[in-house]
Amino acid sequence: MTDKIGPKHKGFYILPNLLTTASLFIGFMGILWAIEGRFELTAVAILAACVFDGLDGKIARLTKSTSDFGIQFDSLSDLVSFGVCPAVMVYLWQTHSFGQMGLAVAFLFMACGSLRLARFNLQSKNIPKKFFLGLPIPAAACTLATLVLFSTFISEQFAEIVLPKATLIITFALSLLMISRVKYASFKELEMVRLHPFSSTVTAIMIFVLVASEPKFLLFLFFMSYVFSGLIYTYLYLPLRRPSNLREPERSSHN
Repeated sequence: MTDKIGPKHKGFYILPNLLTTASLFIGFMGILWAIEGRFELTAVAILAACVFDGLDGKIARLTKSTSDFGIQFDSLSDLVSFGVCPAVMVYLWQTHSFGQMGLAVAFLFMACGSLRLARFNLQSKNIPKKFFLGLPIPAAACTLATLVLFSTFISEQFAEIVLPKATLIITFALSLLMISRVKYASFKELEMVRLHPFSSTVTAIMIFVLVASEPKFLLFLFFMSYVFSGLIYTYLYLPLRRPSNLREPERSSHN
């Protein structure tokens, strides 16, 4: 019975926290690289921190070593790696050219990220695991990180005119989406993976190979698609389903 309640070895509690610490350290290094003007390294650091952030939760669940301490530590780490780091990066990279407005938007991203994390910690038990309420802060940070990498495909003349304004708008939009009530897929419960494990594995490998062929372009496309997916699901798909769901109770009440 004790094996079902907790991990076999108390040392298992250290594994997720070590991964969280690695994510925190990478976020700290990303801040230093942003200050030095090495923005592509900062972007890579944010993406790497996202990988470690995803691993620590999965390992905690697999080893049954989840704890309240680990949840709070993970949130504080996320605030540094996905809140402070991208905010510093985006300000020093582009939005500083807008003066106080650029500073305000960069701070807004960090502030909304912290609000998103606080709300998630309070509401995580009451929200279905299939969805996140609001854009997750790692996804928002990775969108900005991949924007930095994607900018290498833009010509210098075009980048000087369009990129600062586009960065300001995207950062502002991501900030609002984090504290919104837009529903985003969590990918924690995928029935297709359980029903078709082999085909799902082949599909995952194909996607990995495709992204690896042109990561700077396709990663930005992937995260932007995820950002828009929540908007499409919440404001286009769900309203189409609600009328049919509301009619059924009305018919049953007349019977």
